[in-house]
Amino acid sequence: MEYLTPVQNLLNKTALHPNRVFLHQPYEGQWSSFTWLEVEQQARCIAAGLKAQGYSQGSRIGILSKNCAQWFIADLAIMMAGMISVPIYASAGQQTLGYVIKHSELQAIFVGKLDNTTAAEQAIPSQILRIGFPYPGLSAQASWHDWLTTYPALDELYQAKLDDTVSIIYTSGTTGQPKGVVITYKNWAASVQSSAHGMKQTSKDRVVSYLPLAHITERCLVEGVSYYTGHAVYFTESLQTFMRDVAYAKPTAFMSVPRLWAKFQAEILASIPEEKLQRLLSIPLLGRAIAYKIRRKLGLHHATRFGSGTAPIAVSVLQWYQSLGIPISEGWGMTETSGLSCINSPYVAKHLGTIGQSLSCVEIKLAPDNEVLIRGDAVFKQYYLDPKTSESAFIDGWFRTGDCGQVSASQDGSDARVYEITGRTKEPFKTAKGKYVAPVPIERALGTNFNIEQVCVVGSGLKQPVALLVLREGSNKNQVELVNSLEQTLKAVNRELESHQKLDYLLVCSAPWTIENELLTPTLKLKRAAIEASFNGLLEKQLMGTVLWQQDIE
Repeated sequence: MEYLTPVQNLLNKTALHPNRVFLHQPYEGQWSSFTWLEVEQQARCIAAGLKAQGYSQGSRIGILSKNCAQWFIADLAIMMAGMISVPIYASAGQQTLGYVIKHSELQAIFVGKLDNTTAAEQAIPSQILRIGFPYPGLSAQASWHDWLTTYPALDELYQAKLDDTVSIIYTSGTTGQPKGVVITYKNWAASVQSSAHGMKQTSKDRVVSYLPLAHITERCLVEGVSYYTGHAVYFTESLQTFMRDVAYAKPTAFMSVPRLWAKFQAEILASIPEEKLQRLLSIPLLGRAIAYKIRRKLGLHHATRFGSGTAPIAVSVLQWYQSLGIPISEGWGMTETSGLSCINSPYVAKHLGTIGQSLSCVEIKLAPDNEVLIRGDAVFKQYYLDPKTSESAFIDGWFRTGDCGQVSASQDGSDARVYEITGRTKEPFKTAKGKYVAPVPIERALGTNFNIEQVCVVGSGLKQPVALLVLREGSNKNQVELVNSLEQTLKAVNRELESHQKLDYLLVCSAPWTIENELLTPTLKLKRAAIEASFNGLLEKQLMGTVLWQQDIE
């Protein structure tokens, strides 16, 4: 397959339709737009600014900001200058920031929209040049606007080879320090081009960029695909304006993560009880009208393709959304595979609970112990400055993903194979009985209860596993129906488990698990070890009951 770099794709789109609007940016309630030509010209000026500082080819340049138009432009500028981007999560704490800055040997860093600037102010050394995006926030020695007016557009752009490094992307770090994944132009292009075809993306699409661009999925599946197909991208201003911004964008394709799909669901159920909703949906004409009204409220009434990834999502949640005319294709990928590698697209309802078929950029197989192995043009070659870990990550040319899976025949009449992720190889824990328990299948089963927003099954060294729960907003321990519902779910789940897997009780936690309290990664994955450690004191007690509340037993 012929691969094009992001800059080559950009230049092609500018030549084809220079005045077509590409990026849409809200700020203080007002929208501004950037044509393809404006994006190219600004990127050339910023690239000239980088070269004027004397940074050599291959220098690492950071990007620390929430998603915005300037994020895309800075990324392109770094490529045009022949340098390597190092994106950092806008929510990163001081320790993570300091580690990434030092480990990647950053020369400069673009800084922009941040909810809190304290960690960045403390972590970024004074000798590293800060280039400030045109938003209030972190102090900077150089200004985006000044560079656009000071430096003429760079004429001679770096001609990247496919094996050149385009970016070093640090993993979100569910355990230990994040690893720097070296992504080449070939990795990027293979992922982008196969994802665009797999998701049926075209130049007529509209997408919203709101999941962190420091994460590989948003980087390739939204930013990268936009350069390839030429579709429009809309950004969001803040959490408070999110629904308004999505409604303005009218996306035709929309991706999210299980945590946010659960939040959207909770907001809907807060206004209409589940039993009543299902009753209304079962009435033919009225049901379609109700479903459309809900999609419109979410701003998704123009969308025809939906995706979910980064963590498992309960089949019951997928079925619930399907009843609203929102067929969510579950996908899977990793930083090391340059993003999306497998997806249930075209959407097949019989494949719910699976990650569908592999994309054309990779091959997948299962090891004898059911670990998912993967190879192909989208798969990285090494971790930055870590040859030992790089070597141990591969076996006979196949990357060891650390995910466990199973495979079955496709239900769409083709000869394709459909994959399901059943958990991580390191997730199973041993109870005091000496037997291993895999938490993810149990968590998925508990997820059938729509009152449960977050769940983590733990039990290392305990006589039986325990499920820690966070309930959806508005739930109250005094709601008899709620307690009965949780008890019924516990009984139903336990009936399907072997004796050593059966849950001792459900422990309802007082506060949600968030990025801020360091119980979720920036991509909203569970930090299992941190969650379990924070509740060790309670779990060591001899507790009696089926549904327990943290506030009652502390």
